Amino acid sequence: MTRIKRGYVARRRRTKIRLFASSFRGAHSRLTRTITQQKIRALVSAHRDRGRQKRNFRRLWITRINAAIRENTVTYSYSRLIHDLYKKQLLLNRKILAQIAILNRKSLYMISNEIMNEVESAGIF
Repeated sequence: MTRIKRGYVARRRRTKIRLFASSFRGAHSRLTRTITQQKIRALVSAHRDRGRQKRNFRRLWITRINAAIRENTVTYSYSRLIHDLYKKQLLLNRKILAQIAILNRKSLYMISNEIMNEVESAGIF
């Protein structure tokens, strides 16, 4: 009886998984079973940390805006600034405000002072 050679499907699947785990250390890049376990673990971590990264950046932006605003006037705070921005219907998100706070602080002071003066004069609170 002639020898039957196995197909290439399983080998292709394993090599694809090996390419994913080629940068892992030790058995995590050599043994097929541990490679699949580590791949699942890596993808779970990546999925979890995408949401965590958005949260962390939002916290960073809020901290930067708050620090810049409080540096100008002690009584004015981040929450008041955001509240007044919504009242005046200015569409500036936190990322843009944080960039302005870092790169061009005077313009942030101008925006906050303008909004603060308009809100106080209109009596909106």
